[in-house]
Amino acid sequence: MTIEELLARESIRDTMAKYNTSGDRLKVADYVACFTEDGIMESDGVAEDKAFRYAGRPEILAWQSRWLERDPDAPAIHTSRFIRHHLSTSKIDFTGQDTARVRTYWVAWTDVGPDHAGYYLDEFRKVGDDWLIAHRRVRLDWESPDSLYMNAVTTTNPDR
Repeated sequence: MTIEELLARESIRDTMAKYNTSGDRLKVADYVACFTEDGIMESDGVAEDKAFRYAGRPEILAWQSRWLERDPDAPAIHTSRFIRHHLSTSKIDFTGQDTARVRTYWVAWTDVGPDHAGYYLDEFRKVGDDWLIAHRRVRLDWESPDSLYMNAVTTTNPDR
């Protein structure tokens, strides 16, 4: 393994950490910056009522911004005070000098316990000095019967 590969791997891991911490903290501009301009974020292998697909930074930004634009007088869609996405095993395979395919396991926790879990299937692309997500497929393996956030995802989908 070369020094360049090691640096690329660390840059990919840094982007994944920025994605999770930005998403969990509703830092939508930082979240969107993890994607290429033409990046795609979509669900994969989930029931139709939980499916989503956003193509390009403007669509991803609009989707994330909806978390901030809720009517404060509307009934709560969940009762947790926080969410934390934890990453575990991550397999990075370079498919070219400036491209990589990545598979990463994740679990989301709230203050009431584990909420949902799955894995990301990513295609990364080097843009300038950064490795960014060109295509993220989110696979859901498990959700708590009392999941707080799966309802929230469904309610923030503009097609519903």
